[in-house]
Amino acid sequence: MGGQVLPPKEANLFKLIVKSYETKQYKKGLKASDQILRKFPEHGETLAMKGLTLNCMDRKSEAYELVRKGLKNDVKSHVCWHVYGLLYRSDRDYREAIKCYRCALRIDSQNIQILRDLSLLQAQMRELPGFVETRRQLLTLKPSHRNNWIGFAIAHHVNHEPAMAVSILDAYEGTLEEDFPPESERYEHSEMLLYKATVLEEAGQPEKAFEELAKNEGKIVDKLGLREHKASLLLQINRSAEAEDIYRKLLDINPDNYLYYEGLQKCLGLTPNGKAYTSEQVEKLVELYDGLRRKYPRSAAAKRIPLDFLEEDSFKAAVTLYIRPFLKKGVPSLFTDLRPLYSHPRKDEILEEVFVEVVSSLQTSKTFPGSSDVEAPSTYLWTLCLLAQHFDKIRQYEKAYSYINQAIEHTPTVIDFYLVKGRILKHAGDPTAAAALANEARTMDLADRFLNSECVKRMLQADQVEIAEKTAVLFTRDGDQHNNLFDMQCMWYELASGDSHFRQGNMGKALKKYLLVEKHYNDMIEDQFDFHTYCLRKMTLRAYIRMLRFQDQLHSHRFFFRAATSIIRCYIKLHDSPPKTAVEEHEAALAGLPTAERKKMRQKLRKAEAKAKKEAEEKVKLEELAANAAANKAGKKGAQTPRPVDTDPDGDKLMNVEDPLSEALKYLRLLQEHSADAIETHLLAFEVYFRKNKKLLALQAVKKQLALDPSSPDVHRCLIRLFESLDKLRSPDTHAEKIIHDVIAIERASMQELGEKSLLDANRDFLATYRDSLQHRVAAAEIHLLLCPDAKSEAIKIIEESPERVASASNDAASEWFLKNCVEVHQLLENSFGDKAAATKWSARCGKLFPFSTYFKGAKCSAARLENIQDSNHSENGKVESECEKDHTHSVNGGVRDLVLS
Repeated sequence: MGGQVLPPKEANLFKLIVKSYETKQYKKGLKASDQILRKFPEHGETLAMKGLTLNCMDRKSEAYELVRKGLKNDVKSHVCWHVYGLLYRSDRDYREAIKCYRCALRIDSQNIQILRDLSLLQAQMRELPGFVETRRQLLTLKPSHRNNWIGFAIAHHVNHEPAMAVSILDAYEGTLEEDFPPESERYEHSEMLLYKATVLEEAGQPEKAFEELAKNEGKIVDKLGLREHKASLLLQINRSAEAEDIYRKLLDINPDNYLYYEGLQKCLGLTPNGKAYTSEQVEKLVELYDGLRRKYPRSAAAKRIPLDFLEEDSFKAAVTLYIRPFLKKGVPSLFTDLRPLYSHPRKDEILEEVFVEVVSSLQTSKTFPGSSDVEAPSTYLWTLCLLAQHFDKIRQYEKAYSYINQAIEHTPTVIDFYLVKGRILKHAGDPTAAAALANEARTMDLADRFLNSECVKRMLQADQVEIAEKTAVLFTRDGDQHNNLFDMQCMWYELASGDSHFRQGNMGKALKKYLLVEKHYNDMIEDQFDFHTYCLRKMTLRAYIRMLRFQDQLHSHRFFFRAATSIIRCYIKLHDSPPKTAVEEHEAALAGLPTAERKKMRQKLRKAEAKAKKEAEEKVKLEELAANAAANKAGKKGAQTPRPVDTDPDGDKLMNVEDPLSEALKYLRLLQEHSADAIETHLLAFEVYFRKNKKLLALQAVKKQLALDPSSPDVHRCLIRLFESLDKLRSPDTHAEKIIHDVIAIERASMQELGEKSLLDANRDFLATYRDSLQHRVAAAEIHLLLCPDAKSEAIKIIEESPERVASASNDAASEWFLKNCVEVHQLLENSFGDKAAATKWSARCGKLFPFSTYFKGAKCSAARLENIQDSNHSENGKVESECEKDHTHSVNGGVRDLVLS
């Protein structure tokens, strides 16, 4: 019976259902709905409300069935459509929810609750024109409500119409009866005024924005925010003297705020043209900061900022004075503070001179250079640590290793030194020893969560996943490692764990970890939903706009970028090397065996499968029981819904997708939208489109790569690979193929890198241009082998003739040999080129250049030293047991505590 009107008694029961739903008394609501449905089993609105109530009790399938049935019985009921929208909204299917709300509004166009719910979804999904219209309707229906005015203004603001937003705020102010709001509303009104000034500024009216702030100064509660905003506006309208006065007063309040110093410099016209300051500007800056240092003697910022613009002797004198108090106090973060200076030319050399002079002076006379005051022994200790970090930064690992060892020998109880030594060895290519050192530091203070996290990170970098997981559990609630780390959105752990699984070839587990990071970002997007109403109610309008803009750029965050690029690489690898099915693996294991043996092996494999299946089922049951027990333990009042059990712990379902490249495309589109300025985005785009045979899209990716970095060896690879594959194609048959062929030919002719040259000539020119760079030579060698498959020896020769350039302070970064690149070259020679002899020769060559590298088995790596000690002890004592094995319990990976610490 569609559109049925209930009698008074049942109508009151229906109101009770609605009230019970709003107050979360779901059982009471179900009881009332059942009473109505006994008499009117086809009443659509009651069926819909019962379904909505069941949805809140985690009975989703029944809920959808009832709501759909109710809607079918009463399709002209706005309540049914509204409930259907709420059901979709609870499942985060906002697009479908919006459709339902629109259907409800066709029936009842003036329903304020539906309009309000629709506006929230439109703000969430950034349907900005619709959001503006919905807020307009709400204001028209209820103009006396403040939130409707503010909501309408915000809708125009986020829709890039700040001038319209200002006019709405002006109209709202005209409706206010009192000049000064009551005490209870002072903060809200103050925030509205500051927000209005912000919108005026964005509308290109800084003068009017400043006038508004000056006029309403007495009504604004946030005095600090008012001063900061006024100073910024005064700068924009060229009233620099007044802005300078405000910034100086702000520095009196907080002399360590870098933004105030930056503003003061702008007021005085002391901002660099491009990247460098003029000599005149430097003189004025020196005078300015001399005065500021005298005025604020305890301000670190006033002493640190000059280090960015001073040069040569002035810089040396300033940095010498700057580091002394930090070395006296033993501040471990001093090097982190100085690290940005290494991007300036020559400053790394000056820093080294200063550090060496300080160490020499403290070692000989226990005083700083030019001082007669005797320093504490700890000052010398922290200077050694600083010098070790410096040499680590410029990749002179042997010197760094030597200095940090001196510091540890001086005082073996300082935990920070073991962390520094671990980082040095990690950078030098010995992740196993780095993990052992991090574990040693952790055991020195078992209550320090940072040390635990650092240790876990080092273990994952050394591919010690199981030990890392057990170590991470030490700081999780009730030992619930996976769920607790996921709840805390511990993305560094998930990324490091995913990277480790990827290196070991466990694509399923790697994908699981990377997809957890994506889930965190989806949760962040979902978390903004409640703020659409909260911020209007609390009038935190400026923070709300910042939040919306942050959410719009969320997928450009570096952690999401890392996760997305790794997911795409996983799917590319799965496309290139599809995982074998269980049947294929069994057949491969049985191949070549006699018939009798094959039969026995098959029986053995069947038994093993049945056992593994049974164990997996028992594990799932145990996890369910444990989850239910934990929920019951919390008591009825605080009981939580049991966590869903992971039915795919190894990520087998994620690995065995039908089309890995289609899955990769989902994440690639997000990167193309939010990280289009990163060359890695377009390198991955080429790899995906090239494999999908989308030649025009692959060409588009190459063009974007060339626009970003035409000198990149990866870009050269993509460019030649694309046109080499096109040259192999037969002549086009269809009209569409001919158009594509013509477009590509035109693009090729216009490319400076190719033009009329052959691909082989283009590769030779590339090699001639970048002959001193190992990475470019490797790319040229790969392309040479691709174009001339019979010329493998020539390609290998291109790599072997690379001039050795070990990293140093004076070397050009493009020509340096980095350990990571050398490892890639070895893998290329061994796998792609298939030349074991060349790979062995390369490994021996790199083992000398990188003595700490475990990959190249350098003479100073932990594995080589372990072997030497074992051989020595074996020859002397005739025993296999060495001093390393005696201290096995102190090490993470079976290495040696004393060996690692030596």
